[in-house]
Amino acid sequence: MGTNAISMRGLTKTYGRKRAVDGIDLDIESGEVFAILGPNGAGKTTTVEILEGYRDRDAGDVRVLGTDPQGANRHWRNRVGIVLQSTTGLDLLTPREALRANAKFYSQTRDLDEVIHAVGLDEKADARIAGLSGGQKRRVDVGLGIIGRPELLFLDEPTTGFDPQARRDFWQLIRSLADEGTTIVLTTHYLDEAEALADRVGVIAGGKLLALDTPTGLGGRDTEEATIVWEEAGTRHTLRSAEPTAEVGRLSARFGGEVPGLQVTRPSLEDVYLELIRPHVDADALAAGSTTGEVAR
Repeated sequence: MGTNAISMRGLTKTYGRKRAVDGIDLDIESGEVFAILGPNGAGKTTTVEILEGYRDRDAGDVRVLGTDPQGANRHWRNRVGIVLQSTTGLDLLTPREALRANAKFYSQTRDLDEVIHAVGLDEKADARIAGLSGGQKRRVDVGLGIIGRPELLFLDEPTTGFDPQARRDFWQLIRSLADEGTTIVLTTHYLDEAEALADRVGVIAGGKLLALDTPTGLGGRDTEEATIVWEEAGTRHTLRSAEPTAEVGRLSARFGGEVPGLQVTRPSLEDVYLELIRPHVDADALAAGSTTGEVAR
């Protein structure tokens, strides 16, 4: 287990009669970007809080950076960065002041101005946090998480409140951290975010790990039959095939080049995810997730 950034065996947490986490086994490799997906009440937040050392487990073996996070010391915390869903108590400070204060807890820190620029707060660096928008406050949270050059970074819904451009700027920041060797554990309701960033994804529901794979391979979606759609003689035609390239070639030859209205699709990450969690959520939540691209919280 020592070669991984995170390893857990039989991780279990119970609240009363409910098993919030039910015997999860999982390894996350050093330098990996790993996304944890799951509906509300799935057990993913409890799992991550145990890994962060914020919550005690009832059973199982857990190692994070080679250490049991349950009662880990200050040296271990110096190696870990955490971006919570929200941070409170900073309203009277500016982003610059908050980041400077937080940097004092770490032995190695990033340049303050570099962090401010990386999270897109150049114009608000010296404004009171109380007056910032929700998205700007979220950027402060992210800055607090990365100021200490962590070996392992936990990101809990990091882009909530970001506009589309800000989300993509943040994605580039995460890619740069990964390139530097930072291990990143990401929880997100945005499936496009998981697909864009994660080396692997794990789907948790009902306290269990339901699936574990790359975003393209989850649920066998990379080997599923493709759906080919085209238009011919005023009619829309549909064909499913395990050899879509060959079928498109035959269609192209028949049409003498471009195929009218051609579309070739495989099941999306969202399709596979919703199918996996279907037994664990109600129909209304599934419908909301399938129409917005974001799973209901």
